[in-house]
Amino acid sequence: MKLKRVMIAAPKSGSGKTTITCALLQALKDMGGQVVSYKCGPDYIDPMFHEKVIGLPSKNLDTYFTDEQKTKELLLKNRTEEEYAVLEGVMGLYDGLGGVREEGSSYHLAKVTGTPVILVVDAKGMGYSILPLLAGFLAYDKEHLIRGVILNRMSKAYYGSIAPLIEEELKINVLGYFPEHKEFCIESRHLGLVLPEELEHIRAQLHQAAEELKRTVSLEAILRVAESAREFEEEESAGHIPTGKDSMEKVQISAGKEYKEKQLFVRPVIAVARDEAFCFYYADNLRLLEEYGAELKFFSPIHDVGLPDGCHALLLGGGYPELYADRLSKNVGMRAAIQKAAEQGMPIVAECGGFMYLHSAIRKDEESYDMAGVIPAVCSDSGRLARFGYIELREKKSSFLPTGERIKGHEFHYYDSTENGTDCLAVKPVTGREYPCVMEGENYWFGFPHLYYPSNPAFAERFVEKAADFLHNRL
Repeated sequence: MKLKRVMIAAPKSGSGKTTITCALLQALKDMGGQVVSYKCGPDYIDPMFHEKVIGLPSKNLDTYFTDEQKTKELLLKNRTEEEYAVLEGVMGLYDGLGGVREEGSSYHLAKVTGTPVILVVDAKGMGYSILPLLAGFLAYDKEHLIRGVILNRMSKAYYGSIAPLIEEELKINVLGYFPEHKEFCIESRHLGLVLPEELEHIRAQLHQAAEELKRTVSLEAILRVAESAREFEEEESAGHIPTGKDSMEKVQISAGKEYKEKQLFVRPVIAVARDEAFCFYYADNLRLLEEYGAELKFFSPIHDVGLPDGCHALLLGGGYPELYADRLSKNVGMRAAIQKAAEQGMPIVAECGGFMYLHSAIRKDEESYDMAGVIPAVCSDSGRLARFGYIELREKKSSFLPTGERIKGHEFHYYDSTENGTDCLAVKPVTGREYPCVMEGENYWFGFPHLYYPSNPAFAERFVEKAADFLHNRL
């Protein structure tokens, strides 16, 4: 398969790659191209920008979460040769696990997927020093993946002087520059970029950024770089992904012989919390649940008065419940519905923000806000980054995972709980440090870690099976 693709990366965080990526995606969309986007690493928020603000399909790819073959399969899944794929890098190009390994870096993803790289360099305050900076990055590029450079926060006048020198001395194409525009800068907050809905006039700003990019950067050159990406061999895109008949039959059998005898197929329904407070979901996580036979119904713990009718399991993802604590607390009907579901033994998975919501209360600014009351504990701001980074999780008693197997994920939270759980063991991939976490039982998994289901699809499979069992037992 020949998928046209390019990665936008940078020497370090804060170089402007998100602004350039969004402007590029918008510009390509405006030109009528079929465009899809990917984010390198575990970040949820950039894909939300790509989907909600620009209106393009977007998801994560991460070479720590999945091995090389699975990563290529996830890149190619549902893609066509008519599309252009834009991959946004994370941190500095070579920054991987713990800042000391290649695994998990933008470069590793580019190498694994054979994706050419365009390096965005923040040139503000720099002159000729740009050349040795670029020379170092090019020398370290053993796969010769860096195919072009964009100079960010540079004036037109100086670009005319420096670009020819870069091309002459370093033999790398300079594809253009992007002038400094403070109004295009995307603000930050404690969990990363702010949510798209909170950025006033963001769509108008991105259209302006796209128009600026068209004037100062050669889109034709970028497309040529994307078209130069190597073709995938058949075996690279092959692999078993649980879809269709296999998954449906497994869930059908789990849902009870009555359905099999009547030759009917009833899908268990997983209610997924999704609104302003709960919005951190990996696209491939949700897709795996569907591929294993579940039907997903989305609901809002802020706006809805109860759970969706006929649901058989509950998924509460991460997000910002602390920012909406007052509104969540005042929705007494929803809190009661979730508490009742837990009392009935409905399978529930709650990650980070969803975990916080299940507590008795969230304390914020010296105020206490009642939450769902499933977990007899309290969450409050620790005043520091409580946990951060990649982890592998192993259950102490097998329930959602086969005995001895692990699932990968990450943590990033300032709020902490008076009871974080001890039913799983978390292992840091670089240091090997271990610590207990997660509350787990036969039908529930509650904890701060964000899980990436494709790193061990058995988790998603068992979650759907538990939903099907709940469906059968309610008959």
